[in-house]
Amino acid sequence: MLSAKNAEVVEATLPVIGAAIGEITPRFYDRMFAAHPELLRDLFNRGNQANGTQRQALAGSIAAFATALIAHPDQRPDAMLARIAHKHVSVGIGNAQYRIVHEHLFAAIVDVLGDAVTPEVAAAWDEVYWLMANALIAIEDRLRAEAAGPDGDPADLWRPYTVIARYQETEDVTSYLVAPADGRPVPASRPGQYVSVRTELPDGARQIRQYSLSGTADGALRFTVKREPGGEVSGHLHHHLSTGDTVELAPPLGDIALVDGDGPVLLVSAGIGNTPMTAMLSHLADTGSTRTVVSVHGDRDQLAHAFRADLAQLTAKLPNATAHVFYEHPLGDWPADRTGLVNLSTIEIPAGATAYLCGPLPFLRAVRGQLLAAGVPAADIHYEVFGPDLWLGA
Repeated sequence: MLSAKNAEVVEATLPVIGAAIGEITPRFYDRMFAAHPELLRDLFNRGNQANGTQRQALAGSIAAFATALIAHPDQRPDAMLARIAHKHVSVGIGNAQYRIVHEHLFAAIVDVLGDAVTPEVAAAWDEVYWLMANALIAIEDRLRAEAAGPDGDPADLWRPYTVIARYQETEDVTSYLVAPADGRPVPASRPGQYVSVRTELPDGARQIRQYSLSGTADGALRFTVKREPGGEVSGHLHHHLSTGDTVELAPPLGDIALVDGDGPVLLVSAGIGNTPMTAMLSHLADTGSTRTVVSVHGDRDQLAHAFRADLAQLTAKLPNATAHVFYEHPLGDWPADRTGLVNLSTIEIPAGATAYLCGPLPFLRAVRGQLLAAGVPAADIHYEVFGPDLWLGA
């Protein structure tokens, strides 16, 4: 993929670029948003920009892609690219924005590294960038066409939906059942995917967030929102989105979804990470699956545990399913071996299981480590993280 000459330059300069990229990315975003304020207003997550996680994710993706090119020159890191592409399509990033990013990213690299960016170095990293960008553009074009369907417009995937029901799962978690307001059918989805929700905030900004589908109904989709402290979109939806209102959604996307088959399934979640797991369990129950299913969930306590009743009911519908719940601070009597953080060493993991993980990044790291220690192959461990993926290449 990467030319031999440029591969040598990239390998030699990767430590320098990698060490400086934490300084490069803030300058890049500052330059880009100064030139294109509409991108911050209506496309990029303002919360993630403010706390710096989006900048870390960009740094991780560039470094991971370049490292993969050097380590495996004849292979393309398609798993990493697919994850990024799904996120890009879900928020409406288009092909034209890759040139905008290129302009301001390379200007930021020169700002930081100065004379170290020789024409040879610039050419080598230019090739890295466009290899990654063009691969993403091709994947994203295909995803947009698939998401639009035969009657949709790949250039504009947003559609109006009417809220037909609202469910208060816990004090901070609300589910919305929505149906298309344009008369067209509900788009196809796979259990474990998410939808993008676009809403206008009081200052006029149209911010976009992704929320996992927690289930489907006849002609409707159900997505679930946890109200985060300081979350401008989640807070706005909790306070202002009610039954009968209209909200804009993009089609379901996400590369981590339940794969049909006969093998055992292990679902491990923490907190609101159980939303895609609930959708997976619903699908298994609705299809009369006889697969071995082991669900493991960790939460603060019983009151914070959204879909607690659903977990019990769906597990009971499956002939070969078990559920294990850990509470850090349980209310009332609770088994000692299920008190504290999720500990998979206390649970029998079926041989040949495919594992799906969802929750905060520290939880994902801990659980993935436990699974690897238990002998589960890395290829059989799939994860979804809410927000920017700071674990690219893991």
